[in-house]
Amino acid sequence: MTMPRLTTIVAAAALTAAAACGSRPAGPPVATAVVHLSRDRAPLGAPIDMTYRFQVANGATFDANYHVMVHFLDVDGGLMWTDDHEPPTPTSQWKPGQTIEYTRTMFLPVYPYLGKATVEIGLYNPSTQRRLPLAGDDDGQRAYKVATIDLEPQSEGIFVVYGDGWHQPEVSAQNSLDEWRWTTKEASWSFQNPKRDVVLYLDLDGRPDVFTPPQQVTVRAGDRVVDSFALTSAGRVLRKVAIPAATLGTGDVVAMTLGVDRTFVPAKLPGGGADDRELGVRVFHLVVETS
Repeated sequence: MTMPRLTTIVAAAALTAAAACGSRPAGPPVATAVVHLSRDRAPLGAPIDMTYRFQVANGATFDANYHVMVHFLDVDGGLMWTDDHEPPTPTSQWKPGQTIEYTRTMFLPVYPYLGKATVEIGLYNPSTQRRLPLAGDDDGQRAYKVATIDLEPQSEGIFVVYGDGWHQPEVSAQNSLDEWRWTTKEASWSFQNPKRDVVLYLDLDGRPDVFTPPQQVTVRAGDRVVDSFALTSAGRVLRKVAIPAATLGTGDVVAMTLGVDRTFVPAKLPGGGADDRELGVRVFHLVVETS
C-alpha cells in the first residue's frame, strides 16, 4: 500500500539519485553483485542485516575508489531512501577473480510507505558520478535489482516508550530521515515484556574528544547490568545486546536505563555556542526485538 509521501524526504531522495546518476561506461561487467537480507519482511524502524557479495570479474580493473550505491524503491519505482557507502575494502584494491563480502546493519527508516520495496545496487565514482557496469538486472541506469523486502507497520515490532533523561528529538538538516536524541546522565525507556529472549540494538555516538579517560556507558534492565562499554573512538557505535527472558523478569513491563559516568555542556567547550544542555551520548536508534 502506497501512502502519502513527505515532500522534504522525496526532495532529498531525488537529489541523492541525481548525484549517483552519472555517465554509463561501455565495456563488460566489472563484477557480479549479490545482496542477502537477513529477513524478507520487517516493520518500519527495524534493523536488518545486509550481506553484500561482489564476485570481481576476470580482467576487471578500477581506476578509483568507487562507492556502493544502495537504493530502496517503492512499488512504482520511486526512490524512498538510500544506504550508499564505501565498501570496507576499497575498490582500488579489488583483484580479478576475488570475492568481496561484508555485512552491514541498517535500520529501516520510519517512512510513509507499506508494502514491497525493491533494493537496487550499483558502483559509482563519488567525484565524477561515473557508474560501472555490473552483471545482472539493470534498470537502464546501471542500477541492478538484487533483493526485495516487505515493509510492515511499525506497530508489528516492540514499541519503546521513552521516559526521563532524554532531550527532544533532532533531525539532520541534510537528511530528514536521520534523527537522534541526546541523553542526560541517565535516560530511561520501557516496553511490554514479550516473556522471551530479546536483542537490544543501540546505535549511538559520543564526544571522545572531550573525555580522558573515555566515557563509560552502562545499560541496565531493572537493576541488572546487561552491557557496559567505553566510547573510545569517534563515529557511531552499534551495540547488539542479547538479553535472556529471565533477565526481563516476570512483570508486564520492562524498565531499562542507559547511563554515562560523565556528561558535558557544549556551551562550556570552545566553539560550543549557547547550547547549555547537559549531554551524555547521542542515540540514533534504540530497538528491542525478540530473538
